Amino acid sequence: MSYGSDYPREDPRQGYPSSGQGPSIGRAIGMRFIPVLVMAAMAGLFLLQSCQRGPFGRNQVIAIGPEEEKALGLQAFQQVLSESNVISRGPTVEAVTRVARRLAEASNSEPFRQAIGLPPQQFEWDFRVVDSDQINAFCLPGGKVVVFTGILPVAQTEEGLATVVGHEIGHAIARHSAERMAQTKVVQMVQQGVAVSMSDMAPQQVQQVMGMLGVGSQVGILLPFSRNHESEADHIGILLMSAAGYDPHEASRFWIRMQEATSDQKRPPEFLSTHPNSERRAEDLEAWLPEAIPLYQASQKQPTGKPLPMAGGLGGAREEPLFPIRRPSRERSPFPK
Repeated sequence: MSYGSDYPREDPRQGYPSSGQGPSIGRAIGMRFIPVLVMAAMAGLFLLQSCQRGPFGRNQVIAIGPEEEKALGLQAFQQVLSESNVISRGPTVEAVTRVARRLAEASNSEPFRQAIGLPPQQFEWDFRVVDSDQINAFCLPGGKVVVFTGILPVAQTEEGLATVVGHEIGHAIARHSAERMAQTKVVQMVQQGVAVSMSDMAPQQVQQVMGMLGVGSQVGILLPFSRNHESEADHIGILLMSAAGYDPHEASRFWIRMQEATSDQKRPPEFLSTHPNSERRAEDLEAWLPEAIPLYQASQKQPTGKPLPMAGGLGGAREEPLFPIRRPSRERSPFPK
C-alpha cells in the first residue's frame, strides 16, 4: 500500500526525515541540555576541589574552611543565648559542665582520634544550660554546647547525658554542618541549570518540574545524607563517651527511653525524616560496642548510674538565669540546623 507523497521519506544516512525538521529538533534538544551540563560540570569541579578525608576514612565534601565555620557557629550560638533562659549556676550547670568537659578533653585523646581516623582539632569550648521543655541539645562548630533541661528526664544519669552530648560533639568533630552546606550547594547548582534550560517553557510547567526536582533532591539526596550524619554522630559519640570513661552500654538504653518519651509524637516514615528512628539507633549502638568497650576499659572510668539534678523536672526554685528571655529575632540563623 502506498501512503502517498504527504509523508516525508527518511534519509537512511542521517536517521531522520528528509523534510529538514530533524536537525532543528536535535539542536533544540541539545541546546536545552547545555545549561544542565555546564552546571553539572561546575558541581563536579566543586566536589573535586572541596573533597577531603572525613571520619572513619570516608571522603567528604566541605563548603567552607574551619575558621569560617567556627565564626558561623559562634554567631548562631550568641543568637540562641540572646533568645533563651540560660541558667548560670547550680547543680544542673555543674553536672552538665562536668560531663561536657570530660568529653571535650577526651575528644583530642590519641586512642579516640585513632578510632575515628581524624587529627586533633582546636575548639574554644563553651557549655551552657537552657531552661526549656525542649528535649534537645546541640554542639555548634568550635565547641559551643547547649543542653536544654527538657532532655534531662530522658538522660536520667551522667552516662545518659554523655550519650547526648557525645553525639552532638560528634557532629562538630565530623564537620557535618559544613558538609551539609556543600551538599545543598551542589543540589542548588544542578537545579539552577535545569531552571535555565526551561526558560522558554510556560511558568506553570517550570514550576511543576522544579517542584518535582526539589522533592526528588530532598528525598533522594539531602534526607539520606542527614540520616547518615546522625548515624555517624552516634558512632563518634559512643566512642567519645567511652574514651571519656562513661559506660557505652548506656547509649542504646538512652534511645530506648527517647522512644518512650516521644511515643505520642507523630513521626514521618524514616525515608522522609532527617533522623533514623530510635529503634534503629539503639541497634546500631549495640553493634558498635565492640569498638567502644576497649576505649572504655582503657579510660579513667566514671561512676555509673549517677543521677542528674532535676532529672524528674525543674520542680521548685529555679536556678538563676544568666540571660533574660527575649523575643526571638525574625532573622534566620546563618547556621543550618
